[in-house]
Amino acid sequence: MTTGLVWFRRDLRVVDNPAWAAATAEHDIVAALFVVDPRLWDTAHPARRAQLAANLGALDADLSTAGGRLRVERGDPTRIVPTIAGALDAVYWNDDVSPYARSRDRAVRRKLRARPISFYGNLVHPPGSIATAAGKTYRVFTQFWRRWEATPWDPWPEPGDARIASDPGTGVPPCRDAPPLPPGENGAWARLGSFDAGGYEAWRDRPDHRGTSMLSVDLKFGTISPRAIIEHLDQPNLAVFIRQLAWRDFYAHLLAAFPAMTTAAIRPEYDGIAWRNDPDEFAAWQGGATGFPLVDAGMRQLNSSGWMHNRVRMVAASFLVKDLLIDWRWGERHFRKLLLDGDPAQNAGNWQWVAGTGVDAAPYFRVFNPVVQSRKFDPAGAYIRAHVPELAALSDEAIHAPWEVGRPELAGCGVILGETYPEPLVDHAIARENAIAAYQSARG
Repeated sequence: MTTGLVWFRRDLRVVDNPAWAAATAEHDIVAALFVVDPRLWDTAHPARRAQLAANLGALDADLSTAGGRLRVERGDPTRIVPTIAGALDAVYWNDDVSPYARSRDRAVRRKLRARPISFYGNLVHPPGSIATAAGKTYRVFTQFWRRWEATPWDPWPEPGDARIASDPGTGVPPCRDAPPLPPGENGAWARLGSFDAGGYEAWRDRPDHRGTSMLSVDLKFGTISPRAIIEHLDQPNLAVFIRQLAWRDFYAHLLAAFPAMTTAAIRPEYDGIAWRNDPDEFAAWQGGATGFPLVDAGMRQLNSSGWMHNRVRMVAASFLVKDLLIDWRWGERHFRKLLLDGDPAQNAGNWQWVAGTGVDAAPYFRVFNPVVQSRKFDPAGAYIRAHVPELAALSDEAIHAPWEVGRPELAGCGVILGETYPEPLVDHAIARENAIAAYQSARG
């Protein structure tokens, strides 16, 4: 009789999970383990901790239905996993590409006496499988997308009927906060089922509408697999949405090939940009007090909920990097710490895209105008009113740029710039010129 251990990490599901499937097919008994890593748990946004705790509870409930339990322990995985593995026959997990995860996994592998077996169960195609004719990692997304779309999936194992061990360990950590989203596989599949995929292309850039799927949170925690999403939505008119899953693979493949991507510009010339890095302006950006309503709405939404609409993420990131000339790495770390779907590969890849320091075609002179973006994608100001209530009485036109409104009109709406709502930190036109000059100087 053999026993395998499945170390759950970012794959909190039993359906379409290759590590779980292989273990249950190859052993008589399977133990399920999750290690709460204080380095990740203690620094996370409360909403992310609540979502993780709820997802662990949901996974434990699913395993209980099958006669077992999820063993949850708190501490250093590089110590706990080898200790629990003991003399077991094999240890299974789904690989991750972040530098921290890779370092952790190498340390665990060195200590394991049991045979470690890993899969890439959180990507459509594993890193290295989508490569140029010369075997190199693609640096242009459109080329990657064509190959990604045309490449057959590697088969994943079929699950078996192993008995599930029933040791709960120390249990799921308590959380006072309710999870932002219904947890577990059931929650993920409900979101997928209610998602208006046909309207995605038309509404995805509108923060005032529910046009996005929220599945990035499920993909971050692994409560659903990207392959399952594609199989559910595999229709020609949904290619725009499925393309987003290819972007997710693209950035994961890049981080696997360029581990320094979270800390260094992929285009090294841009590591020489003379950033201003004003700490007071950074704090104003963090707190949603820049004086630019769309930026402030996004940052306040992030602070309160751990979530921000993707279009607003781009605008807020561009404002930090291009308007305030603050190093993109400051923003990347802040987002990664707070976002429910904070993922090192996606976060760094998107920040480098906005900053123009990454691999894909993203010209350094592209600077989002926060007022133009606001008027285009939140035309009636509904998103701003939801998160910047002190501006709610302004007209649909005035709410995007209150400094353009006469003071008597502002006062009539209860707005006093510099008192009830901040003056703009910068003049966008001037800031844009300064940013382009700083980038041009770095380019030499």
